[in-house]
Amino acid sequence: MRDFEYARPTTLADALNLIATHNGQSRLLAGGTDLIDHIRMERLTPDWVIDIKSVPELNRLEADDTGFHLGAAVPCWRIKQDETICNSYSALADSCRIIGGIQIQNRASVGGNLCNSGPAADSTPSLIALNATCVIDGVHGRREVAVEEFCTGPGKNVLDPGEILLELRFPTALPWSGSHYRRFIPRNEMDIASVSVGAWVQLNESGERFEAVRVAMGAVAPTPLYVPEISDELAGQSVSEETIQRAAVLATAAAQPIDDMRGTVEFRKHVSGVLTRRVLTEAVERARTGQVQFHVPG
Repeated sequence: MRDFEYARPTTLADALNLIATHNGQSRLLAGGTDLIDHIRMERLTPDWVIDIKSVPELNRLEADDTGFHLGAAVPCWRIKQDETICNSYSALADSCRIIGGIQIQNRASVGGNLCNSGPAADSTPSLIALNATCVIDGVHGRREVAVEEFCTGPGKNVLDPGEILLELRFPTALPWSGSHYRRFIPRNEMDIASVSVGAWVQLNESGERFEAVRVAMGAVAPTPLYVPEISDELAGQSVSEETIQRAAVLATAAAQPIDDMRGTVEFRKHVSGVLTRRVLTEAVERARTGQVQFHVPG
């Protein structure tokens, strides 16, 4: 592995100063599960690695009157055990339960997963479905970007040099809402998704009509894909197998996968529809009952 200098700031100001000082020559380490592999394989050759895990602002995991705040360096194990996440933002808990194994979940962060900007990232479809916002800080000030606009290509995103993803902010949880995430992988566990789908629904008080819906897919386009056509189609419609099947058809049409070792275009488009139907059905069940049953990883 190529040698590099290591810094571990304990304040946000110090972290931003280090990023500015070593602009273009540094990489940020939250969990390091992707970064260290990139450096070891010399896909990335930073002179400095800045460990941001000790910055308090990046470790927030709390709700206030502006929504729920998830610091960019919070590891998956804290997220999947957080009571508010499990009950009100359960799609994200689904994602964090299947990112790698236990050792990886002890290190990996959702913020790092998003900044790695892989098309098959397990947490990003859930973040999009839950309508999360990226809070970005830097030497030129703070700005916000919707998660569905964050990734710009495989391994690329909107972060400018000198900027850092500070946190992800979720809207305050609504009554009669539920969410879910699933993926299809070639092996039983710890593999990259061939297709993944995250969905969030809000129902009316009787649980018989969609008030709002958000669906996002992974591994079927150069970036994680929000499908607004499903939101438009289902809002105000009755909850039924026929309605959910219309969403599955729209997901199949929206998917733009490639042929590779994890599946053909035809197969992945088919799975996009199947997963969308199953994920929406589970999200509806969670919204109606308020009960969350987590599935065995796979």
